[in-house]
This record gives sequence, C-alpha cells and structure tokens, in this order.
Amino acid sequence: MRLVTGVTVFLTLGTVIDAKTTQPSSMDCAEGEDVNLPCNHSSISGDEYIHWYRQNPNQSPQYIIHGFRDTVSNSMASLTIASDRKSSTLVLPQVTLRDTAVYYCISHLEGESESSKR
Repeated sequence: MRLVTGVTVFLTLGTVIDAKTTQPSSMDCAEGEDVNLPCNHSSISGDEYIHWYRQNPNQSPQYIIHGFRDTVSNSMASLTIASDRKSSTLVLPQVTLRDTAVYYCISHLEGESESSKR
C-alpha cells in the first residue's frame, strides 16, 4: 500500500502601488500542476511590454519572462498575451513547493532601465 499525500503550493500575486496592472491576490494549486496566473493591464500603451517577476522572502525580485504579443516561452514559464493586449497569462509548468513566491506582473517600455522604474 502506498501513501499519497497532497502538497499545496501557495502563490501570492503582488500589488504595485499606482500600477497599471491588476492580479488576483493569491492562488492555491496542487504540486505537479501547471498553474495559470492571470494579469489585467487594460490601460497598457501601444509600446509597453508585459514583464513577470517572482520574489522569494528576503530576496530581490527575479525576472521570469517578458513579451509584447502572442506567446513567448523560456525554460521557466510561458506567457500568453491576449490579441488586444489588455490581459495576459503566465503559465508555470508543474509547480513544486520551490515555486512558492510572490509573483508580479508589470508593464513598461522595453528600453527602461531597472533603476528608472523605481
């Protein structure tokens, strides 16, 4: 007989003051699931990109992925941007407890430096 235990991964979606994006505050999911994290950015301008970051406790935010339109992927995640660019979805494949973090969706011009966003 095998004992199977369920593990819940708790993902928190961050809020940025005066941000042009909105996200749900948190999501619960089972370990091993693919997770879809939604983001609305209805006031995005025509030349802004969507960027996703994750932040572990007591650490700086870490870049995950960014895109302008359609779907982009890398080894960590994929990002699907709606055709009207008013919303997007970050897909984290087969999450584990290591994926527990605060996730941020932001929009900004591609040429902006990290220091100019602060």
